[in-house]
Order: sequence, then C-alpha cells, then structure tokens
Amino acid sequence: MAKKISILLPVFNEAKNVSAITHAVQNIFSNQPDYDFEILFVDDGSNDNTLEEIILLTNQFPNIFYISFSRNFGKDNALLAGFRHCKGDAVITMDADLQHPPEIILQLIQHWENGYEIVYCYRENKNIHRGPISVFFSYLFYKIMNQLSDVKLENGISDFRLMNSKVINTLVNLPEDHPFFRGLVKWIGYKQLGIPYTPNSRNAGDSSYKMKTLLKLATHGITSFSTKPLNIAIYLGFFFSILSVLYIPYAIISKLMGYAVSGWASVIVTIAFFGGINLMILGVVGVYLGKTFMQGKHRPQYIISETNMQSKL
Repeated sequence: MAKKISILLPVFNEAKNVSAITHAVQNIFSNQPDYDFEILFVDDGSNDNTLEEIILLTNQFPNIFYISFSRNFGKDNALLAGFRHCKGDAVITMDADLQHPPEIILQLIQHWENGYEIVYCYRENKNIHRGPISVFFSYLFYKIMNQLSDVKLENGISDFRLMNSKVINTLVNLPEDHPFFRGLVKWIGYKQLGIPYTPNSRNAGDSSYKMKTLLKLATHGITSFSTKPLNIAIYLGFFFSILSVLYIPYAIISKLMGYAVSGWASVIVTIAFFGGINLMILGVVGVYLGKTFMQGKHRPQYIISETNMQSKL
C-alpha cells in the first residue's frame, strides 16, 4: 500500500502562485508510484482572488483540499489548522511562492524513510534574494534567540520541513495559544535532521513579510521560549540602583567641600535616562503579562469560513 504524503501550503495573497506550486508538486510525484499525496491549502484571510484560484484547482484535481479563514490569523495558526486536518503518514510544510524548491521534497522523504522523524531545511545561501537589512536582522534575531533560550535554531531555518504523523499529533496537542513552530519543532525533540538549501526567487508577487511583521515575529519567538528577558530586567534594576547609590557620597563630599553639585541639566538627563530604563523593563514585563492575559481568554486560534475537507473525505 502506498504511503500518503500531505503537502501543507499556508497562503496569503498568493493567487499567482497556487497553480504553479500545484503543478510543481504533481510533477514531483508523477513518477513515484510508492507514494500517494494530497495538497492542503490554508488560505489565511487573503484579500485577493487566492481562494477562487484554489477552488478552481480543487474542481480539477480530487486530491486538493482547502481551508479558508474568516480573516488573517497568522502563518503559524494556518499551519496548526493544516496539522489538524492532514491525513498523511508524513506532512511536508512549505511556502507556495516556490522559494522552497519542490525538488527537495524527494530528499526529505528519503531521509524520513531512513528513520528521521523530522527533516527541516535551512538556507545555505542566506544573502540570495534578500537585502542587507533583512539579512542583518535575521542574523540578529537568531543570535539573540539562541542566547536567550534553550532552543537552538540555525540561522536561516525555515518552515520547509517534513514531519511524521507522530510528530504532528504531538504538535497539535501542545497547549500553545500562539504557537511558534520554528521553535516548537526543535523543542519537542524526536530524531531530527537539518539539511541546507538554496532558495529560489519568488515565482510571482511580493513577500508579505515586512519589517514590522518580522519584529513582531522575533518578539513572539523569543518570549515564547525564554524568561531570560525578565531576568535581565532584574539585573538592570539592581545595577542602576547600585549606581544611583554611589551618587550619594559624591553629593555629600561636594557639599562639604563647597563645590556646586551638578544642576538642572544633569538632573533632567538622569531622570530621562532612568525613566527610559523603567519603561523598557515595564515593557518587557508587559509582553509576558499580555501573553498570559490573551491565553486566559481561550479564544479560538482561528476561524474557518469555508472548506472542502468534509465533502472529499
């Protein structure tokens, strides 16, 4: 009996790419009789005609499925929805813009057949198709992430990976309100293998990842796997408290010796400096408190507006 591979594709405004990635995947499996496959698109609230293009494909091919969200809930939640609905013995997640080379799919499957439960890809050429600012912030994120948490991520690690059904079951049962799968996949363990790849250029369209989105993702990733920022805030508080105490002997000696103590300008600068430190520490605490507050609401991680899963099961 042929093993089944689920290809999970989260999409957001990828109307010009869904057909291309579908045919690319079909070409990969056309000469692989040992494997059956399905393609599951998760439309993350696209505001172009991505969903219409996907529905056209589902009318042509019986092994293509889709889930459409009521609005944009984020890529990780789209992946979570896909994990909960995929039926394959193994699931391959990848982007629909063809930057993740489809020809690597067979390499992922071969490593899986050799006993690996998770096979993930990381960019070998980190500078290709990316600007210097993007490259720098990507390096900075992974450097900070690895310093502040017990989860070690390769610079350039991507969402292009294969996981077997046991791993998928583990991930969907984690009580994470806002999952960060790049970190979670490394955190859960199992037998893993990382392989390098060189990304292709986008088939069509522009990337939806803007600098604001990347900064939000970085903050979410770091605070999901580490409380060290809170410890750093404590250390900063102790350091500047001790530093301020050292100012007292200076003021007393200056008074006794008849020297004028620094006036208005130095006081304002000092207040502004320590005020900034306090706001920074409160901000760090607020991020963690906010995550707890949002998780306590127990809102659904996504809302499905329509799908063809039931009609084709």
